[in-house]
Amino acid sequence: MSVAPRIATLVERLLGAPPPVRIRGWDGSVAGPPDAPVVVVRHPRALRRLLFRPGELGLARAWVAGELDVEGELYPALDVISGLVWNRPDGAATGGRDLLAAGRELLALAGPVPVPPPPPREEVRRRSGPLHSLRRDRQAISHHYDVGNDFYALVLGPSMVYSCAVFGSPKDSLETAQAAKLDLICRKLDLREGQRLLDVGCGWGALARHAAREYGARVVGITLSREQAEFAREQVAKEGLEDRVEIRVQDYRETDDGPFDAISSVGMAEHVGAARYREYASQLFGLLAEGGRLLNHQIARRPRKDETGYHVDPFIDAYVFPDGELAPVGRTVTLLERAGFEVRDLESLREHYALTLRNWVRNLEARWDEAVRLTSPGRARVWRLYMAASALSFERAHIGVNQILAVRPPASGASGLPLRTREWRPAAGERRELAA
Repeated sequence: MSVAPRIATLVERLLGAPPPVRIRGWDGSVAGPPDAPVVVVRHPRALRRLLFRPGELGLARAWVAGELDVEGELYPALDVISGLVWNRPDGAATGGRDLLAAGRELLALAGPVPVPPPPPREEVRRRSGPLHSLRRDRQAISHHYDVGNDFYALVLGPSMVYSCAVFGSPKDSLETAQAAKLDLICRKLDLREGQRLLDVGCGWGALARHAAREYGARVVGITLSREQAEFAREQVAKEGLEDRVEIRVQDYRETDDGPFDAISSVGMAEHVGAARYREYASQLFGLLAEGGRLLNHQIARRPRKDETGYHVDPFIDAYVFPDGELAPVGRTVTLLERAGFEVRDLESLREHYALTLRNWVRNLEARWDEAVRLTSPGRARVWRLYMAASALSFERAHIGVNQILAVRPPASGASGLPLRTREWRPAAGERRELAA
């Protein structure tokens, strides 16, 4: 019997229903609905990976190695496959006998499997030190960010901003939306001439430069990525902002030169982890002056009924953000409050991140050969999968992203906020016109 029909039978046995995708086997055989997205199993090694690591990590290794692929557009196939993960069919195999039979069929298809295939080289191999120690966090950040500034420029575009943009309309360009996000953060923080801003996880320095250039702030940007810091310093020098912006390779736990009038943490807190989050919140609280504001921009997951801790995604942990952890937004708010902050505003930007990710995927696909040349075929495949899958996760409300504005309350209790919190100050350009 040809390969594809046997795989389709195996999938049906596991799901309790015919597979919702069309399957193409390494022998050229095809099975499944003719109009469905096509999943290609290029090599029996893909099935061997599933034998040794059943589930998401085995599938991810096969994808990164190029042994598993999708014909045509990625989103429709991912949408179907993700739906099966998020909403397991009622007829799916759960009993030991059904799973044992499926395992035997998988073994027969995979062929001889004396040893597991080695993971693709893009996978994190070794992690030194306790979870979220300084040394281990530096290794994790380096794995994700130190893959070449040219590669990131290809994906992110000229803004070099690696976080959720803010769109006025889905038709906005990515650059327009990222500029709007930077300005929104500065307005929420109520930045003014001469105030000190600490940008935690400053990336390639876009927010630090915007705050200094448009609002006259004096900015310290910290990152654990040496490649990011090098790029950010070059951009600061090009714009003549050396007297207002300092970029450091430094952990937030090593920063001790407060007080700051404002702190921004954009897309960084996901790296902190459950064990360190209270410490993170307390450290930022201690670095703020009384009445100072924190803008914490962070991805969140939906809470579960059997809530026990932070969630770690096997694929993301192995290939994208080692040791990254997502928590429900309610837990984040609670920990900020326990550190002493008064949380004053929370804005969800979930749909905005889906639009941002689709723009990044479009950039990557448009310059695919260059992306492969700058990194590796496996690295490019990692990024395409993680960004496309993340876009769908945001669209389906399985994860979200929120901007939390919090204040270190002064002794008087006066927050300095407007009576209606959302009445942020005018944008920088609008203020210049009013001043003129």
